[in-house]
Amino acid sequence: MSGAYPELLKPLDLGFTTLRNRVVMGSMHTGLEDRTRDLGKLAEYFAERARGGAGLIVTGGYAPDARGWLLPFAASLTTHGQAREHRRVTGAVHEAGGKIALQILHAGRYAYHPLSVSASAVKSPITPFRPRALSDRGVRRTIDHFARCAELAKKAGYDGVEVMGSEGYLVNQFLTARTNRRTDGWGGGWANRMRFPVEIVRRIRAAVGPEFIIVYRLSVLDLVPEGQSWDETVELARAVQDAGATILNTGIGWHEARVPTIVTSVPRAAFTELTGKLRSHVDIPVVASNRINMPSVAEGVLSRGEADMVSLARPFLADPEWVRKSAEDRADEINTCIACNQACLDHVFKHRRATCMVNPRAAHETELVLSPTPRHKNVAVVGAGPAGLAAATTLAQRGHTVTVFEAAPEIGGQFQLAQRIPGKEEFRETLRYFGRRLDLLGVRLRLNTRVTAAELTTGEFDEVLLATGVTPRVPAIDGIGHDKVLSYVDVLNGAPVGERVAVIGAGGIGFDVCEFLTTETATALDVARWRAEWGVADPAEARGGLALDGKKTAPSPRRVFLVQRKTGKPGAGLGKTSGWVHRTALKDKGVETISGAAYRRIDDEGLHITESGGAERVLAVDTVVVCAGQEPMRELAAELTGAGITTHLVGGADVAAELDAKRAINQATRLAATV
Repeated sequence: MSGAYPELLKPLDLGFTTLRNRVVMGSMHTGLEDRTRDLGKLAEYFAERARGGAGLIVTGGYAPDARGWLLPFAASLTTHGQAREHRRVTGAVHEAGGKIALQILHAGRYAYHPLSVSASAVKSPITPFRPRALSDRGVRRTIDHFARCAELAKKAGYDGVEVMGSEGYLVNQFLTARTNRRTDGWGGGWANRMRFPVEIVRRIRAAVGPEFIIVYRLSVLDLVPEGQSWDETVELARAVQDAGATILNTGIGWHEARVPTIVTSVPRAAFTELTGKLRSHVDIPVVASNRINMPSVAEGVLSRGEADMVSLARPFLADPEWVRKSAEDRADEINTCIACNQACLDHVFKHRRATCMVNPRAAHETELVLSPTPRHKNVAVVGAGPAGLAAATTLAQRGHTVTVFEAAPEIGGQFQLAQRIPGKEEFRETLRYFGRRLDLLGVRLRLNTRVTAAELTTGEFDEVLLATGVTPRVPAIDGIGHDKVLSYVDVLNGAPVGERVAVIGAGGIGFDVCEFLTTETATALDVARWRAEWGVADPAEARGGLALDGKKTAPSPRRVFLVQRKTGKPGAGLGKTSGWVHRTALKDKGVETISGAAYRRIDDEGLHITESGGAERVLAVDTVVVCAGQEPMRELAAELTGAGITTHLVGGADVAAELDAKRAINQATRLAATV
């Protein structure tokens, strides 16, 4: 074992039990929780993380009653029969050497069903249903249901429970005047508002006895108007501790907050100093969370005394062996979570099973099995972008001999461009991971090599995977060959750009290019600057942590227009959980978005368009950047197929309508699992 991360790997004695290290696998809803038939898949998903070394695993949220469902008939734990079924999960985790807690989550007004209830009948801005206000009897029954759920979790073999008191769910809704407008003993002043969570913890402790972990998920930064003050947060933490909590896990931001908290542009460990401030006020272990994705970051949080444990949710989707690799001084082999949200949270909010863009096996462990191949083949992979890298490493892991041909001097393809976007620096971690995997698996990598069909048909290779990617599409606009026209590839590779710019195409690439053009210096790694740009303040100075003087956005060095032919909202196809962040960032930078435009021509004056209402307009710009889609590069396919070589198309070479790394990596991995 390595001594590189001594604080991270130190056991934590809770008195009645000991956690083997300081790493919590945080709660992450996958969709496997919602149906009994999926418990076997869920058991293997958790067991793989337990084998990978997680100190304590927390499940996705389970409702304590039907009114607390997130969705109709969503995950709940309310019966002894369900508890018996859950022994499949707890047994698998215990057999793998781990400990697991069930999260009790009551959605409150965040529920997507007409049975929703809350402290008061105040509708959420992110759900369609107005909740009913719980009566006094309803409040007491809900507390009973939390305690019953915890008791059932203990019968199911769980080592503990986590009470979800953060992120704007029901417990949070009782705590703030924003959503609690009651005048009875559960509302009004702070002492009454905090009764609800304190009574929940007290009743759970009475139901489960002293030797059972109770984690309370405490919001330390609401990031909504009328959120909690810091003094209230500290008082609640102490009261929950006195009521019987074993551990305090910190949460950041309500789901309706207009400040990003977990997307890739949020700096690593951006909020852990708040956990450190809280830690000095309580006597039980405190857990830091949000954007802790590498062991060096986690070790820093712990060594600075900001927390007793760290919580990682999505990083365990990306790499179930995160702890084991850290302990064995193999951090360079970690498949890092890049906080893209594309296959995890975006899937959850679309009611699809969560997985991971950089690890398609996540939550598919029983289906996507990378078994050793009985017949070893020589396989050529042409292209070292995300699809080619995923295919090559999967093929080699299964025992094939793999040669990768890449025309560029380095691996990465479109990820080489993506990592240059301010706020997407994390993408370089994926390239580091794949580069290390190529070395460890003995993949032959031939860079600066534009391989020909003739070279691939010499008989050396049994099969060929074409992951040759895309080329930017050139739209049919009069004057498209003008000197002031650049492709997005030119711009991201450093071509000079003027002070006034029109960007053609408002998809994901168009937004990325606008962020690149409007950001003078990268802010993603600068916590102080990021907080200023998003108006995040110390909650001791501003209730809820929203700066009283608002955002302090750094001015853009350019005037930028983002133009699209479609009449809908620009960026409509962006991620469910991250698109609003990109739209807000560009608005704050003063980017003018124009929808429903017809492109007339490009000349010395600039870009001539006809607006949706029929008015003609000239955008007097120095540079026009084209982000109007891509075309697949698959010239080798016909000749290879004609020569009788088994040929597969993956990634952009297969479908180039949108740059979709999630699809590319998933497709390439699944194909390579069958060769």
